[in-house]
Amino acid sequence: MSRTPDTWILAAQCPSRLGTVDVVTRFLKEQRCYITELQSFDERLGERFFIRAEFRPEHAGFDAGAFEAAFVPRAGEFDMTFELTAPGTRPRTVILVSRADHCLNDLLYRYRIGQLPIDIRAVVSNHPDLEPLAAWHDLPYHHFPVSPETKPQQEAQIRAVIEETGAELVILARYMQVLSPEMCELLSGRAINIHHSLLPGFKGARPYHQAYEKGVKLVGATAHYINNDLDEGPIITQDVASVDHTHYPEDLVAKGRDIECLTLARAIDYHIERRVFLHQGRTVVFAR
Repeated sequence: MSRTPDTWILAAQCPSRLGTVDVVTRFLKEQRCYITELQSFDERLGERFFIRAEFRPEHAGFDAGAFEAAFVPRAGEFDMTFELTAPGTRPRTVILVSRADHCLNDLLYRYRIGQLPIDIRAVVSNHPDLEPLAAWHDLPYHHFPVSPETKPQQEAQIRAVIEETGAELVILARYMQVLSPEMCELLSGRAINIHHSLLPGFKGARPYHQAYEKGVKLVGATAHYINNDLDEGPIITQDVASVDHTHYPEDLVAKGRDIECLTLARAIDYHIERRVFLHQGRTVVFAR
């Protein structure tokens, strides 16, 4: 079920303590806010509690600032951090791509029809190939070529675009470059990457062809936040599909493309709707 356009989101986490659900739900009742969706999870190994509430104010003139100010002392009693998200929030976004167009094309279609509530400020690539696609959607396209020798300068150009656009979210839609540790630190918790997931793992060129040679029976994709470990950041969501001996390399590639598109879009959706909590390098995800 998609989120209704008039609901706010309150997302919070704190140490595991008695009364954590009550402090949120009681406050919302006192504020005359009707809860339309509520999810919570107590992570017993880390003794950490997570809660997400969608709610609809039952009175006119809801004041977000006053709401937050009133909740601060309640949350403070539980060492609780929280974030309030307004209806219609569309985070400013920059998309990084290389030559593969399937994920970018899928995201731009969802964006154009209003299914993906983001505000795309720019598309950045190390190749010129996808500029016509961005231009068709009337989006700025920045071509920054890169080589091992020019990587620091090229990343500085990307950082400048992110800063100039005020991007709150960066999407690596099959951007085939390894980001520096400094870039990973800068984008921690706000950059989402997508890559194929095959068992066993096939690294290097033509992974689906390698998978075909081994008779792989599953293909999939993983969407995760970036970190300094290549393709090993905190996982947001994954998907998988069965294949068999009738699938040739081109069939595996096609199925992989479809799964990558769906998985990336789902991860972005979860991030925007504050369904993802990061804690100590792991994620808690309230999927829908």
